[in-house]
Amino acid sequence: MRRSGDGFVRGADGHVRWGRFGAAGIVFVTGGPSDRRVLLQLRSAFAHEGGTWSIPGGALDEGETPLEGALREASEEVGALPADIEVLGEHRFAPDPGWSYTTIVVSVPEPFGEAANFESDAVEWVGLDAVDDRPLHAGFAAAWPHLRLLAEP
Repeated sequence: MRRSGDGFVRGADGHVRWGRFGAAGIVFVTGGPSDRRVLLQLRSAFAHEGGTWSIPGGALDEGETPLEGALREASEEVGALPADIEVLGEHRFAPDPGWSYTTIVVSVPEPFGEAANFESDAVEWVGLDAVDDRPLHAGFAAAWPHLRLLAEP
């Protein structure tokens, strides 16, 4: 099903990006101080930068907040979401006045998720120190230092 935000846009900086109204993703965090973990998604060959690890996310629909869009995308990509989430913070990447990618960091009570559609080959819960050991999607790799600070207990 095509959604209102689906589509590429060329920004004032000349780069082409996905999401007519911007995009958003979500970092799910669980565990205590000694076993903090985040949900990572292995992007399929059908997704941009397939074969890399990242987080659920995608284009925002018209009028959708970054949190609404990130949760919608996550439910499409990793299945049913826990009802009990706590927003820990967000990081906004805005390389162009007309486009941004907002990543929301949320705490959940326990691990969940599965590869629920064609965009995901696998879903794993990974310790904070092990995230950098994986081949990461370039955009996620650039944002990870900021996101890690929000994910730490």
